[in-house]
Amino acid sequence: MLIHPQIDPVALQLGPVAVHWYGITYLVAFALFLALGRMRLRHPSFSSGQAQTPWTYRDLEDVLFLGVMGVVLGGRLGYCLFYKPLYYAQHPLEILAVWQGGMSFHGGMLGVIASMVWFAYSRRRPFWQVADLVAPCVPTGLASGRVGNFINGELWGRVADPDLPWGMVFRGAGTAPRHPSQIYQFLLEGVLLFVLLWWYASSGPRQGRVAAAFLFGYGVLRFTAEFFREPDAHLGLLSLGMSMGQWLCVPMVLGGAALWVWAGRNPVTGRA
Repeated sequence: MLIHPQIDPVALQLGPVAVHWYGITYLVAFALFLALGRMRLRHPSFSSGQAQTPWTYRDLEDVLFLGVMGVVLGGRLGYCLFYKPLYYAQHPLEILAVWQGGMSFHGGMLGVIASMVWFAYSRRRPFWQVADLVAPCVPTGLASGRVGNFINGELWGRVADPDLPWGMVFRGAGTAPRHPSQIYQFLLEGVLLFVLLWWYASSGPRQGRVAAAFLFGYGVLRFTAEFFREPDAHLGLLSLGMSMGQWLCVPMVLGGAALWVWAGRNPVTGRA
């Protein structure tokens, strides 16, 4: 049985300014997006040939800026709507209290989609081309965020078999060993999904299918990881014994599968 190291969430204290590890993981996620995005721009779909207007690094920076806005706004609103709708309906001003915590990946994803729609419209680029550029660059950011969750000792897993070699005791979660679900999600939604998406995107699938693969792959892997993650205390398990995270993954899986089929049949789509 392992004990969570209880790392100080503050990485650096400069007078009244505290630099948190979680903030650093966000910066790492943004840096990885730019580095991977630069590599994606070398693909013929974005540099020449299939792209009527070649992409530039400035375009990538603009996509990131709008995406960050989408993550913050969508993630916060998604948490309020998906996880505590009644509470925030009674306390609407607390929606703005982001320092109290509370973000939803699925809400953040909807915010990012909205930002990509705006970028595609304002730059007159095909939406699915934008989505296919962004999708393979996202999992490393998700992996970075899970590292932050582990450092903070939050979003821990369900109680594990006492004989599990990597079972871990988390502060505030009792004395029973638990699954380090943050690490599971780091490996599944982060590392594994990145490797699969990057490989698939480099094969030149039809436009829209890389985004479809992200939706389907993340949905399946997150759904799987949720079996080991402790459900939100105020929600518990919902219908069919599934967590809120699992229910939110269902439309992702179905939508990703439907989009993959549609992209393959659409005669006007190009290559990703």
